[in-house]
Amino acid sequence: MSRAEEEPRVERETQDAGEVTDGRLRADGVRSYALLEKDTKSLYMSFYKHTYAKSGLERKTKEFVAIAAALTSGCRNCLEGHLEKAIACGATREEISEVIAITLGVGAATIVDRSDLAAAGLGLDPDHWPAAAGGER
Repeated sequence: MSRAEEEPRVERETQDAGEVTDGRLRADGVRSYALLEKDTKSLYMSFYKHTYAKSGLERKTKEFVAIAAALTSGCRNCLEGHLEKAIACGATREEISEVIAITLGVGAATIVDRSDLAAAGLGLDPDHWPAAAGGER
């Protein structure tokens, strides 16, 4: 088993101190998980490590899923970390671009779905649109 499969983290240097971290100390000095109690953080880290344990999905595939999740949830640090991990697992620019394109497509479909549901909830029929107030269309 490679180190990438064993450890769900990428070691990198911070910009200021030059120290190697496991991704929990951001370059801007903000500590991730700083407000979690030790036992809560331990539970989370155990769960996180469990999700990266050997399974039917290759590590690179798991990183692609994590990239998509980070993009949709808006977690910048997650996105940066999982991009680094995917690259360390051999992901190509083309593969990452495809993951982003798929995520973009699902995001766009979400907007279409929400608007369809709202229209249906209001009883709107796109083929028989109500006239605007004042007769404008």
